[in-house]
Amino acid sequence: MPSSNPPQSFLAGQARTLFAERVVQMLPGLAKTIGDLLSELALRPGNAREMQDLQDAFRLYQNNSHAWIKGVVGAVRKPYSPSSKTTASALLESGEMQLVGNETVEHRILASRLALRMLDFSSWELNDLRLRIQSLEGLSELNRQDLFRPEVVAQHVVEQWTLAGLPQSAWLLGQDIIHKNMAAWMLEIYHATNAFLIERGVMVEIDLRPLVRRTPSAVNTVRAASVAKSDDTLEKESSADILNNRNAFVPGRTMPTEGADMAGLATPLARVRMRAQGVLGHLKQLLVRRVDGFDQPRPHQASPQLANAMDRLQQQQAQEAFQGSFRQSFQSGLGFARTQVDQALQELRQRTSMLKKAASSSAEKATIEIVALMFQSILAEDRIAPQIRVWFARLQMPVLRVAVAEPEFFSSLEHPARQLIDRMGSCALGFDVTVEGDLLELEIKRVVQVIEQYPETGRRVFQLVYEEFDKFLSRFFAEQGSVARAVSLAQQLEQKETMTVQYTIEMRTMLDDMPVREEIREFLFRIWAEVLAIAAMKNGPQHAQTLLFKQAAADLVWSASAKPDRSERSRVIAALPRQLQLLRQGMTLLGLGLAAQNVQLKTISDTMADAFMSKTDAISSEKIDAMARRLTNLEDYLSEHDVGDLPLDADSLVTMIGIDSAHIEVIANGGSQPTDDMLAWARELQPGSWFNLDHNGKISHVQFAWCSERKQLHLFAAADGRSFLIQMRRLAAYLQARLLVPREEEALTVRATRNALAKLDANPERLFE
Repeated sequence: MPSSNPPQSFLAGQARTLFAERVVQMLPGLAKTIGDLLSELALRPGNAREMQDLQDAFRLYQNNSHAWIKGVVGAVRKPYSPSSKTTASALLESGEMQLVGNETVEHRILASRLALRMLDFSSWELNDLRLRIQSLEGLSELNRQDLFRPEVVAQHVVEQWTLAGLPQSAWLLGQDIIHKNMAAWMLEIYHATNAFLIERGVMVEIDLRPLVRRTPSAVNTVRAASVAKSDDTLEKESSADILNNRNAFVPGRTMPTEGADMAGLATPLARVRMRAQGVLGHLKQLLVRRVDGFDQPRPHQASPQLANAMDRLQQQQAQEAFQGSFRQSFQSGLGFARTQVDQALQELRQRTSMLKKAASSSAEKATIEIVALMFQSILAEDRIAPQIRVWFARLQMPVLRVAVAEPEFFSSLEHPARQLIDRMGSCALGFDVTVEGDLLELEIKRVVQVIEQYPETGRRVFQLVYEEFDKFLSRFFAEQGSVARAVSLAQQLEQKETMTVQYTIEMRTMLDDMPVREEIREFLFRIWAEVLAIAAMKNGPQHAQTLLFKQAAADLVWSASAKPDRSERSRVIAALPRQLQLLRQGMTLLGLGLAAQNVQLKTISDTMADAFMSKTDAISSEKIDAMARRLTNLEDYLSEHDVGDLPLDADSLVTMIGIDSAHIEVIANGGSQPTDDMLAWARELQPGSWFNLDHNGKISHVQFAWCSERKQLHLFAAADGRSFLIQMRRLAAYLQARLLVPREEEALTVRATRNALAKLDANPERLFE
């Protein structure tokens, strides 16, 4: 109906007002949750610097959180106008050409991440609301500044946080809980707004055809052919587009070029998530269309008949599994494992048939069928070792319990049951190539058995074992054979480079107010800081040799200052042989050759000669003593903040501390500059994931095995025993240039859902057979 119709426009306005007020009602609870978290963090024990930072963040939040809430309330209650813009979008669309500051970019990224999390939870409700509002207002798409868009809500929340004087560090501390709570609340808000419109007769049934968008060329190609086709035929083609075309437009979302105001939306990771959410959105629409009452509120538990059937079958499955493990102790080999897979597939079909007979509603029957089809797809995944697939099959019953009780399993990528299966699947693809497979199989077995022991706990047990499995992976890959040796080198390399940077920064601070010759400064910053780092790493920061090197730095500064007094010159001359010996020892530890050492010592000697003739400035003994004391306990003053990109030089580390670097290839700094989106993608890579690496013209199949604590160094292990160590910025550049490409762009459960949908599109009646 045209947008000029007053009742229709009035309804859209009412829906927008209801939506805004629900967002406003969410804010106090969100603010309290953040405050409680910051309060808890501020009370945790830690070093003095961390405790002070946390207390400062909590104090700032206490003082300014009311201003933040007030700012968000004002922003979301602002009367809607298609021409209104947030501050950020106004900058983007202004006619002036101007640079955008790093802080602005960081805020956009924070808002983008929050919006993507809300999309993961609410995409199907947003799709429905979008279509209803478009029908009321006669629009082809929601305005880019419409409050109904998750990115607009996220932009208001982040923007007002900054305007209220709250620091980004406090946001990052609470980011996980902000994402989790806002995603859950926004799902309820979208649902309530849809319910409001449905009660008033607005698109009670959603037509699926507008959900599929085609590129202009595709439209032109098929337009003539589609004119004579029936609606049913077109609807089937639309479903096939979503199921089979991984580059198709995703239902209910604009492509990155249309939504460029949302930072990060065009990253490959975001596109993968969008496609995945599109598959889940299509599943939800199919269920709503085919299954009576599927989208209506219902008890969050199975009917008594189905619950009893699941209990009996799970007990039977546990008994059969025990007998199977007993047989397996006498039989082994690939043939036996494949026989187990065939048997598991047959048992899955039998269980499905029995469960559907016990189901008391069409919704339960549909849930049983879809879960079964998903696990059939997983059992058919040949790239996962047969013995691993058998353990995956054991999760059918626990997952079915969760899916019956929590329909969001079918629509949320964030559901812990999905996350666990996807995480285990990403590691099991390419199983036993670079790691000891038995250990991974044993951990997957343990995870499955824990889930089976606590069937009544629902999603909680999946969340628990998902977190445990993630921790297992973080240490598992780092402890395996050649990978362990590479990790040891990488850890020491990062430690050395980090300490070098920190020592350099600290010594620059010490010498800021001292009149020290530039030649001495350069020696201390470029050479001696690295000597101190190597000595501290090799022997310990308070080892006698390390302390001598620290004292040598203070002695050098004193020796190179003006010496008008004869007694001071005598002291320098007396100490000179020992001092030069210490400097040579340090440079030898660093791996400098004799010729390079002589060049440095000549520069130092020339500076001392100038000092004897008072051609350099004098430095008081009090300042030298203070510097010596600070150097002795230098580690107490080092900052814990990110030191930025670390230079990689494995060869020098091998020379200095004798680590074997055979089979370790370092991909050092250099190359193109990656975008912020690519850096964000690099930070989100998960250990265990598989990639194709194109390095120096050779393609290797590698597994992401380890990431350093500071997220600066990443280690990838190849099947032939080689390891590739790559710095964060170069990693992002490789991702950007597609020199590092994920082997799987679709998670295991998403692929299983896609396969299930293909079968249901061809034979929808099987949902209720």
